[in-house]
Amino acid sequence: KMSKFKFFNLLIIIALFMTACKGKKSDEQVVETKQIDTLIMQEEPIFDIVTNFGTIRVKLYKETPLHRDNFVKLASEGFYDGILFHRVIKGFMIQAGDPYTKDMANERLFGTGGPGYTVAAEILPEFNHKKGALAAARRGDNVNPNRESSGSQFYIVEDPIACASLDGSYTVFGETISGFEVIDAIAAVETNQMDRPTTPVKIISVKPVIED
Repeated sequence: KMSKFKFFNLLIIIALFMTACKGKKSDEQVVETKQIDTLIMQEEPIFDIVTNFGTIRVKLYKETPLHRDNFVKLASEGFYDGILFHRVIKGFMIQAGDPYTKDMANERLFGTGGPGYTVAAEILPEFNHKKGALAAARRGDNVNPNRESSGSQFYIVEDPIACASLDGSYTVFGETISGFEVIDAIAAVETNQMDRPTTPVKIISVKPVIED
């Protein structure tokens, strides 16, 4: 039978252990926060969107801070890892960012998923749908009069002429720096009647590029 003294000491040891664990978790959270803050402090962070077709390197605009910071947050959490390009239209654009696409059992829901929130529009006249432009997908004006962006879905312009009609209606928050050939390769894949690639086009990871 355990004495009251030993029982008391055991409680102290357990309390100290739990405190140490909490402290460790807090430190990890601080490190993660610092990594995100460092990227945002660059004003125009650069990311490599690594796919099974190659890497697309993009730069985020400082003039669209809500979209920039949201993309940084999601990328830092690994949100985009394993997500498919679920909508591909040759001569137009390629679209990804739906977490439902991580599981083919959710195929009927592809295109409807997100992180559970939207991002306020940051539609600026100086940013148009040029080749490689990175823009936020959104629901139509009839149900989304404020043109709020999807919390995670984005598209990359393949053909600027075809996408010119989108200027002034969608938030363009970044541009492609390199990997234009990857955009073209993805846009050229065979798709079904739903504009979904018959061969999976997957985002392996979205990695920050830290420049000195």
